[in-house]
Amino acid sequence: MPTAKKNVKATFAQNLAKVPIVSSLHLASGRSKELSEFEFGMIIAGNAFNRWMVRCISAAGMKDMTATDVLVLHHINHRAREKKLADISFILNIEDTHVVNYSLKKLHSLGLVNTEKRGKEVLYSTNEAGQDVCKRYYDIREQLLVSGLTGDETESFELEELARFLRILSGLYEQAARSATSM
Repeated sequence: MPTAKKNVKATFAQNLAKVPIVSSLHLASGRSKELSEFEFGMIIAGNAFNRWMVRCISAAGMKDMTATDVLVLHHINHRAREKKLADISFILNIEDTHVVNYSLKKLHSLGLVNTEKRGKEVLYSTNEAGQDVCKRYYDIREQLLVSGLTGDETESFELEELARFLRILSGLYEQAARSATSM
């Protein structure tokens, strides 16, 4: 009897290893099993990342900001250059400029960004308060998130390769989205 129990446990473990960890099993058939598992990983990582940004900016003293607000603020602060709405939307790959425009208005009302009108364009830049929030966010990120990384060369290489892979995959999804739009 003990041998039978061991065989059942071994069979269960083998079958469990074959079951993909996905959010939609019906999408994980055929050649797409690995892609479905990767997509599920992106879903949960994306949601965790969004939650992290909101909690980190809150710890930095800014309550009631969304993940988009945080992304927009950091991008405006990037390289201390003025940014246009269209450029912010393009860089962050946000198709609906109204979403970014809403964040820009919110950040302006919170006193974190300045606006300057040049012709028909409005340019956005972080002011001292916005730069201070970005600095506090950086400090908290270093303390709570970056400190969890090992810091060895292998890890840096793996993160760099993963980032490159995600950019490539982004292009594949963009092309597939364009194709789906024309169907």
